[in-house]
Amino acid sequence: MDQFFLYSAVVLTIIIAVPLIRVVKGPTLFDRLLATNAIATKTIVLICLIGFLFGRIDMFIDITLAYAILGFIGVLAIAKYITSPKTRRNA
Repeated sequence: MDQFFLYSAVVLTIIIAVPLIRVVKGPTLFDRLLATNAIATKTIVLICLIGFLFGRIDMFIDITLAYAILGFIGVLAIAKYITSPKTRRNA
């Protein structure tokens, strides 16, 4: 069973690279923000899998909750910055 979770963690790490391309080459800032949020979500699942492999899922759940809160606050801050009137261009 541990082999399954280990292989799942490796596959999930490879899957994280797909939105990373969108973060680097994204045409708009919104695409980059969405890809960053997707990477954060997959990282949370990856941290939970690692916690299960180490047998300390209770400690890793706390880490993932803190990571999720930081990711959510970061997305809100960036969205607030994007939509503020000072950052809008004159059309």
